[in-house]
Parts: sequence; structure tokens; C-alpha cells
Amino acid sequence: MRDRIDYIEFPSSNRAGTSAFFQAAFGWGITSYGPDYDGLEQAGIDGGVDQAPGKVAATMAIVRTDDLDAAERRVVAAGGTITRAQFDFPGGRRFHFREPGGNEMAVWIARE
Repeated sequence: MRDRIDYIEFPSSNRAGTSAFFQAAFGWGITSYGPDYDGLEQAGIDGGVDQAPGKVAATMAIVRTDDLDAAERRVVAAGGTITRAQFDFPGGRRFHFREPGGNEMAVWIARE
């Protein structure tokens, strides 16, 4: 697999309101994963609405890879700064980084 953006995450102070807005305005489907996170469906790219206390500050693109450790080494070698070390989440494992221009992004791998 080539590394590719395949997910976008929207931080929200009102998960239910943001999800309802996306559903009403664009017809996107919503799957709730608890009180702090909803998955988005039929949006053209997978995505989610995050209300958890540790959510990112801005909308974040997430890159999928098939080798998380190698991707982390490439990110650092290219000048990226790790902002959140690798961690598990339902469905996989990921880390966050900031690229030299200041955008925070993440790289993830599906759980085997």
C-alpha cells in the first residue's frame, strides 16, 4: 500500500450538533462510537467528529500506512515533529506529527 490520506477528523465542542449538521446539510451517515466520537459515512472520505478532552485543535488529515514504524521514521527524517507518540485506538494504532509548515496530521495502521 502507498501511504495515502484516507480519513479526516473534525474536533468539536458539540459532537452531537456537529454530526447532526453534517447529516442535515450533506446527507452524511453517522455512526456513534460513544459519547465523544462519531464516525462519518458517505462523505467521500472516511472521517469522524471528536469531542474527547484530548481532541486536536484543528481539522486533521490522517494518512493510512502499512508500516507505522517506517512511516514514523520517514516523517522525522523529513523534518516532522512527533506531537503524540504511537497509541492504540479502536481499529488500529497511530501517531500524530506536525509538518514543517505547522499542520498537525496523523498516520495510522489498521489492527491486524
